[in-house]
Amino acid sequence: MKKQFLDSGKIVGTHGIKGEVRIEPWCDSPEFLCAFKTLYLDDEGVNKIKVKSRPHKNITLCKIEGVDTIEAAERLRGRIIYIDRADVKLDEGVHFVQDLIGLEVRDFDTGEAYGVLTDVLRTGANDVYEITRDGKKYLAPVIDEVVREINTDGGYVLITPMKGIFDDEN
Repeated sequence: MKKQFLDSGKIVGTHGIKGEVRIEPWCDSPEFLCAFKTLYLDDEGVNKIKVKSRPHKNITLCKIEGVDTIEAAERLRGRIIYIDRADVKLDEGVHFVQDLIGLEVRDFDTGEAYGVLTDVLRTGANDVYEITRDGKKYLAPVIDEVVREINTDGGYVLITPMKGIFDDEN
């Protein structure tokens, strides 16, 4: 079952003296996080906070309603912030990383199980899937020639592996 509230960043410090916080975004960009007017301080949607945010270099600066002093902002340092899945409309073929972790990775042609997707690494040119099998980690580039189908509801990813990913071929 997909989580309703997704961890999306961490409050790493304060900014100025009027209660702004600095958030390290765990999403695609600081700008993505700035689109939200409501964030959460828990993964159940209980601690709802109203915010106004703006990007600043690689972080998000955020003014939280009711947090008006540096001391109040400092008390939030280290807290994880969450977004509500319902507040996001993803483009076709785009997935939350949290929905990909744990999917079984199988061969597109044969159905052979290669392991479980355990991480998504952001490299710049394209993402890379970390696939774990029997304690060993393998890396597969997220490109159309390799990743053929992603089915989060079905619990799997189908790939056509490049030579050398799962063996010692050159």
